[in-house]
Amino acid sequence: MSFLRTFFTLLLFCSSSISMFGQVKLPRLIDDGMVLQRNSKVKIWGWASKQEPISVIFLDKEYKTVADSEGKWSVSLNDLQAGGPFIMNIKGSNNIQLKEIYIGDVWLASGQSNMELPMSRVAPLYSEEIATASNEAIRYFEVPKTYNFNEAKEDLEGGEWIPVASNTIGKISAVSYFFAKDLYEEYKVPIGIINSALGGSPAEAWISEEALKKFPAHYDEALRFKSQDLRDSIATADQTRINNWYSDSQKKDTGLKENWKAAHLDDSSWKTMEIPGYWAETDLGPKNGVVWFRKTIDLKEDLAQEDAKLILGRIVDADSVFVNGTFVGNTTYQYPPRRYEIPQGILKAGENTISIRIINEGGRGGFVEEKEYKLISGGKEIDLTGTWKFKLGAEMPRLQGQTFIRWKPLGLYNAMINPLIDYSIKGVIWYQGESNADNPGEYQALMTALIKDWRNKWGQKDLPFLYVQLANFMGTKDEPGDSQWARLRDAQLKTLTVPHTGMAVAIDVGEGNDIHPLNKKDVGERLARAAKKVAYGEDIIPAGPLYKSFSKEGDSIVVSFENAGKGLVSKNGKSLSYFSIAGKDGEFKWAQAEIRGDKIVVYHPEIKDPVAVRYAWADNPEGANLYNKEGLPASPFRTDDWE
Repeated sequence: MSFLRTFFTLLLFCSSSISMFGQVKLPRLIDDGMVLQRNSKVKIWGWASKQEPISVIFLDKEYKTVADSEGKWSVSLNDLQAGGPFIMNIKGSNNIQLKEIYIGDVWLASGQSNMELPMSRVAPLYSEEIATASNEAIRYFEVPKTYNFNEAKEDLEGGEWIPVASNTIGKISAVSYFFAKDLYEEYKVPIGIINSALGGSPAEAWISEEALKKFPAHYDEALRFKSQDLRDSIATADQTRINNWYSDSQKKDTGLKENWKAAHLDDSSWKTMEIPGYWAETDLGPKNGVVWFRKTIDLKEDLAQEDAKLILGRIVDADSVFVNGTFVGNTTYQYPPRRYEIPQGILKAGENTISIRIINEGGRGGFVEEKEYKLISGGKEIDLTGTWKFKLGAEMPRLQGQTFIRWKPLGLYNAMINPLIDYSIKGVIWYQGESNADNPGEYQALMTALIKDWRNKWGQKDLPFLYVQLANFMGTKDEPGDSQWARLRDAQLKTLTVPHTGMAVAIDVGEGNDIHPLNKKDVGERLARAAKKVAYGEDIIPAGPLYKSFSKEGDSIVVSFENAGKGLVSKNGKSLSYFSIAGKDGEFKWAQAEIRGDKIVVYHPEIKDPVAVRYAWADNPEGANLYNKEGLPASPFRTDDWE
């Protein structure tokens, strides 16, 4: 009897196990809230038991198939018209119902941090937009940030489709959001955004292994990083070095030992420094390690009783902030804006002390200039710029930087792009290039290969590919000179020779002291404008003036443009700026430039027989003012091909 009971128990277990492991499984993208591409061949796919019959029921149609010998299955939906929400039922040994499905246009958003940057980071410019955001027909899917050198993954590790709402918009990519919003308002069809971006990533990290073979140095590096032992050894060495540095800095930090964060402290012997600024410019000099800052402010009773916000611009590199000895927040690297909440009860009437412990790993430590530094309480703002006291807590050697394995060639393609290629899309928007600016000479070839690679993978030879030209960044220069960022922009301009591409110029929306400028609305809307031309076939001027050709007239050079539109203009009505001209000696000088119809005449009284003109050729051509009457900025350009 016990034998029979055991037999039937095992039989039942085996039957349930087969059912459990044979259940239909869907990729992460095929889920509630997804947007399917209209007017396209749409693939719905997944996994099941070998030879398992599968049916997909959608919009009163049933699509049947059978899983293959590996358990893979797919069906194709055709001629889907915009609309929603709809329900989809998928049946195999189990039933799956997907809800809130929309049909519209799906765009892949990729690149590095400026495409990744969420609305929460740009909130100071768009507080009203965030507070009122609500659109069920705009859906957003963020691809998990990971890498793989050994395998082109078939599925993602996670992710979900979310609608635009006031409680979700903070984590939605700002460029993606403004792009999607503009298209939705224009075409009134659902818009899906799949955001697959990673801060700091170079273009070569997003290219497949096959396409990467055209770039031997990058391909060899990808092959090296297939070794788990290599990756582990680098990660271990990096982590050990970083941990030891931070551990030593803590042990040495006099500020921790003597409690320099305290509200009451005799800091009369501390030196003073004007904030914002960098301590390398003081008597302390260019030291790395830990430096403490303190400032005392007086508050009236009414301000002290309120919740408050502490705005501390940007700090290089990391900071921990204390108010009256109480910790209120920290940031671990230099790029994010410092916006800290001060709960009620921490501030008090009378004197209040702000203490900041700054850790600087290398380079100039301190407070980034031309940022806001203030305390906001009770609707009033207290300026925190000016004199602060400071003291060295611990001097440390420069910390050798981390090896960012996730940025190595191939890894991001395998983990963050390959799982998407079966999902039908309308096109791609791309914001990247900062991480390739040290080697602009190969960027046009890299991007041409990437675009072709992705088009091959999606099986769409004319897949629209729209990208952002690098914004203005870093310091301005008094005299014309060369620039790696200008050369990278030039490579981006030349990539427009690839058919079905478009470029959004951004040299007027950057911030010289921030690689992550807040103005993402203009960027998203300029990408949308390019999309209307390239992807939607609208008869519009898609961008600002683009260099076309030049000719010589005596001692002047005459430059012709595409996208002149209704005419060329100086945006602010002043003389055109940032034009430079050179003779045969190759020495560029600031030039005079005048608009003549859809052309620009450029000259310099001291240069006879000029041979080349450049426009906005700088890291930060702030104030470059050539536009078309459509209000779009001209792309930087050069007429020469000098190395």
